[in-house]
Amino acid sequence: MRVPRVYVDQPLTGGELSLDERAAHYVGQVLRMRAGRELILFNGDGNAYAATIIEAAKKHVLCQLDSTPQAAIAASPLKIELGIALSKGDRFDLVIQKATELGVSSITPLFTERVDVKLSGERLEKKQRHWQQIMISACEQCGRNDLVAIKPAQALAQWRNDLSAELKLVLCPAVAGAIADDTAKSIALLVGPEGGLSDSEIEQCLSQGFAALQLGPRVLRTETAPIAAISILQYRWGDMA
Repeated sequence: MRVPRVYVDQPLTGGELSLDERAAHYVGQVLRMRAGRELILFNGDGNAYAATIIEAAKKHVLCQLDSTPQAAIAASPLKIELGIALSKGDRFDLVIQKATELGVSSITPLFTERVDVKLSGERLEKKQRHWQQIMISACEQCGRNDLVAIKPAQALAQWRNDLSAELKLVLCPAVAGAIADDTAKSIALLVGPEGGLSDSEIEQCLSQGFAALQLGPRVLRTETAPIAAISILQYRWGDMA
């Protein structure tokens, strides 16, 4: 039987541990686990710990935590900063889930010229919390003990100007560029919306040191393109070789 992995937003130092509200709800009401069952707990610091449930109720779960960290899946040696234009429906949720599984270090939702998503104020804050939970659930599933930084939604120009990655790439179906850097340890990857980035946005990126990346002869959807690109980057420079 697979031992469930559960994220907790609290220190993990051994001994008895009362799970936080979100984790207790997940363990007690979603998984319906009872006393005697085993868990693996992590809090995003890169470690994971075995735990045994001592008490389980609807809103309260008490565990006995092992103080010795388990062997962990190492974070990818390649730091990938994904900047992706906002999209409608559950497409953006899918990108966050799969990018997390594929080992990116950060994801930034972007407003670009052709983004047709209206988000601001309380609605945007709610979405940010939703995306954070999708990321956490993906970490629980895939075995990551580190969390992906879900950055605040922002304009493309702001994201572009704040980058410090060694290699900056913009997906561009119409331009076949060459990637000269064979030693990159950090990469910024820009993916546009359903209608693509505008010519002026692409030109601005190229003028600021971005290289154009083409993923074959077919035009990929906004939720497909980052998954394909991240897989290629991890294969070339990361931990999927």
